[in-house]
Amino acid sequence: MRNASDRWLAWPTLALLTLAAASVSYAADPRHEEPREQVSRSGAGRGEVLDNRYNHGHYYPPRGAVVRALPGGYRPYYYHGSRFYFSGGIWYAPGPYGFIVTRPPAGLFLTVLPPFYTTVWVGGAPYYYADNVYYQWQPGANGYAVVDPPEGADQPGAPPAAPADDFYIYPKNGQAQEQQAADQYECHNWSKSQTGFDPTQQGGGVAPNEGGSRREQYQRAMTACLEARGYSVK
Repeated sequence: MRNASDRWLAWPTLALLTLAAASVSYAADPRHEEPREQVSRSGAGRGEVLDNRYNHGHYYPPRGAVVRALPGGYRPYYYHGSRFYFSGGIWYAPGPYGFIVTRPPAGLFLTVLPPFYTTVWVGGAPYYYADNVYYQWQPGANGYAVVDPPEGADQPGAPPAAPADDFYIYPKNGQAQEQQAADQYECHNWSKSQTGFDPTQQGGGVAPNEGGSRREQYQRAMTACLEARGYSVK
């Protein structure tokens, strides 16, 4: 029979084995992966990759990776008879060995954006981008829809599209996301009409020798418009 000291020594070993069995590992299937920028140095052990399109700058598990359990705080969604789960900007679908990191179908509707997203202007319209997924505000439904990449968007192997929003905008009055999107869109249209410069077009849509000065005028107009609506612009 073991004495008391032997039983106490067995507990650390048992605890380590329990933690190891409960840890989540990613099993990436290269057939489902999409091109990304580079492997994270700090996240390489977790199999995460850097999505730096539009300077997004966040790490995600690759498409096709499998997790044994969903992270806490996930949201369930149903679309055309299929089930999806959303957490931390990552989409999951049920799989035979757990949950597979996937891309949501275009048309799936949600009420909240990922916690980290990048605003991208394409054709004068704002899109919200994270982890190779584009979202667009649907005013009639008071929410967001997953959409196909807009024509001209920066995709792997394609020429760069219009630059992402160059403005760092902070709502000083607690404006909701939908209000921020509407204000940015209206200020963009006003600034474009005032200066003739459209940053969503190649070269701003002006003569090459006017690009620099017109861009500065546009940025000043956007800053003035947004500050008048209660935003801090940098």
